[in-house]
Amino acid sequence: MKLFISILTLLFALPVFTQEPTTIQTEIEISPFVDGSLLEPKDASKNILAIIIGDYGPTDRNGNQNFQKNNNLKKIAYSLAANGISSFRYDKRIVKQILKGRVNARLTFDDYIKDAKDVVNYFVKKDNYASIYIIGHGQGSLIGMLATDENIAGLISLGGSAKSIDQVILEQIEQTAPGLKPDAERVFSVLKSGKTTTDFPQALSNIFSLDTQDFMGNWMQYHPVEIIKTLNSPVLIINGTKDLQVSLAEAQELQDAAKQGTLKNITNMNHVLFIIEGGDLENSKSYNESFRPLAPELIETLTAFIK
Repeated sequence: MKLFISILTLLFALPVFTQEPTTIQTEIEISPFVDGSLLEPKDASKNILAIIIGDYGPTDRNGNQNFQKNNNLKKIAYSLAANGISSFRYDKRIVKQILKGRVNARLTFDDYIKDAKDVVNYFVKKDNYASIYIIGHGQGSLIGMLATDENIAGLISLGGSAKSIDQVILEQIEQTAPGLKPDAERVFSVLKSGKTTTDFPQALSNIFSLDTQDFMGNWMQYHPVEIIKTLNSPVLIINGTKDLQVSLAEAQELQDAAKQGTLKNITNMNHVLFIIEGGDLENSKSYNESFRPLAPELIETLTAFIK
């Protein structure tokens, strides 16, 4: 017993060492619509900021939605910090509205563009960074293109489509329910004119509900290939060979259209930036598997592009 007590006394007498945090995270309200997290490494040796823009839907700053929790954007931020690069990631506007129980049914795609530009302008005015980059994932790729100006050193498109949203949806309908394609084309024609309609089959109601028609009509006006042609900043296009949403051909289209475009296809990486060794079932399940690490080659490619 005396020996046991002596050992306990020795253990409690030893100094306790705690690992110092290597990052500093600051919560910032950019505007009444945009809240986000600035993650800075304590040794921000590169003096560079990456603004991270999320994918379609009510995506939060970490890359998550209600039924999709993978933390991919948070993982990008911490991986960049490990390489001396600061980042700012933010909740999509709709996330804040849902949390407050006041969702604006008139939300448009232009609102998301404005939010991204507000983020860029906030950090440009702060003038704390030598270079600012934009990383846009999925829908965030197009938003990032539209927010890129002379203040942006480079744009990174992660799984960004080369097609307008109406093209994407029409192709999906043609593959799954080709008989509905003429109706969908007619509705898109109405939306393109700036109007809305209730004249569509019930089978298309999940796509063309009146709550989403304004947003969809606005979004479809923007064609990624045409937008990327106008950018003077260097562009890095990254796609995975197991991306179920965006094809390698689309990534190639974006590179071909860009003035200064570089393409990197990552073997076995899927749309949420994880390595998938199996088939489509593993792929789709991974969207809700936050334990998975990002594709290692992704981080290497990001940090190499962000000088």
